[in-house]
Amino acid sequence: MTENTTTTAATTPTTRVALVTGGSGGIGRAVVERLAEDGFAVGVHYAGNKDKADAVVAAITARGGRALAVGGDVADERDMSAAFEAVAAEFGGIDVVVNTAGIMVLAPIAELDLDDLDRMHRTNIRGTVVVAQQAARRLRRGGAIVNFSTSVTRTRLPTYGAYVASKAAVEGMTLILARELRGKDITVNAVAPGPTATPLFLRGKDDTAIAAFAEATPLERLGRPEDIAETVAFLAGPARWVNGQVLFANGGLA
Repeated sequence: MTENTTTTAATTPTTRVALVTGGSGGIGRAVVERLAEDGFAVGVHYAGNKDKADAVVAAITARGGRALAVGGDVADERDMSAAFEAVAAEFGGIDVVVNTAGIMVLAPIAELDLDDLDRMHRTNIRGTVVVAQQAARRLRRGGAIVNFSTSVTRTRLPTYGAYVASKAAVEGMTLILARELRGKDITVNAVAPGPTATPLFLRGKDDTAIAAFAEATPLERLGRPEDIAETVAFLAGPARWVNGQVLFANGGLA
């Protein structure tokens, strides 16, 4: 495992620390594992399944990395304050926050259950604001905030209307927060994945639909969680001159 600190014996002030919301599965887990490989100490956030988060932590520590599981509702400011406090106390501070936590419910707008709309907006919009507030207040200089949007803001697929509305809000907040943090040396960007082979994407789709999504990209495959994690690692590490942007990681879909 690559170390980006001057010592491997213990965490020091030079250790880079990341907190990844939704880090126990799917793209979030791939991000956690990639940042750990890059030498980060990682806070692995989970909403409800502590066992999954603990398994991720165990896998990282077995490879010589450092990780901590922290729980809570991303839309609850008290939960998130406690999660940030726990990670900072364990590792000495926080440098990078990656907000992968989100939910997706698909339906034509005319048939949309408004309770589903409220659930998506609470997690995807309010949750992003709550996490961004904590990050903006706490990150060390040289830090990075990485939010998550979707490539469907461009492809405009039917049934995605309410979900896209929530992610378009995330994009708008990301671009403004980057400017509000002037002088703090903290970058703020969003990643907009295309079709990626995660349980969230595959749920409810038959083989024909999945194949159609794969063939739609010039690379003729679905994205892998590791593809998205690579983009996040770029924004979390070397990409200090990329700020206030939305990066579409979709294999050329749009």
